Amino acid sequence: MTVAQALLSFALVAGLLTIIPGLDTALVLRSAISRNRGYAFATALGITTGAMVWGTAAAVGVSALLAASDLAYRVLVFAGAGYMVWLGASMLWRSFSRRPAGPSPDLPGGTLPPADRDLAKGWLLGAGTNLLNPKVGVFYIATIPQFIPHETAPLLMGALLAGVHCLLSLAWFALLIFGTSLAGKWLSSLKTVRIVDRITGTVLVGFGVKLALQPR
Repeated sequence: MTVAQALLSFALVAGLLTIIPGLDTALVLRSAISRNRGYAFATALGITTGAMVWGTAAAVGVSALLAASDLAYRVLVFAGAGYMVWLGASMLWRSFSRRPAGPSPDLPGGTLPPADRDLAKGWLLGAGTNLLNPKVGVFYIATIPQFIPHETAPLLMGALLAGVHCLLSLAWFALLIFGTSLAGKWLSSLKTVRIVDRITGTVLVGFGVKLALQPR
């Protein structure tokens, strides 16, 4: 298998995975609807950053450590599950409060200017959720080694394969973000934002609980 064949084959697998509705799609849609386009793109970039880190880690064997060490895997599982449950519960609490829906307390903003802080929070939301999801690492360690041709550098090839997945994800997220912009006036209403927060919050809490309880 040549490098080109490996990239095309992996692109097919990654493309199918990308368009299947999941946690990443829910986060990007929620960001586009309840915040703004810039925040949504920052969230998307954070998600793809996490994917790139996992893909590179799988190529050099870090993900293999998680597969071999039950303790390391369970620590990451509970950290990720706790983060998702906290994030989802925060969205649910805010959506049921009587106060108008405001900026999400997803992550601390530090001392950056308001606009940059908003983008940083979006990026950290996407990256944190992806990096704390061991299922992403499991996916990469199960697939990436299968698409690394002989006599190629594993690190470089792993980065290329993860890059393909990131590009496909960004293209899909861009379609979602611009699609929500077309219906911006309706989607940005307080009632709609609260409904989206409740749906996304429920998905996050459910995913976190399932992650914590699911056997390895």
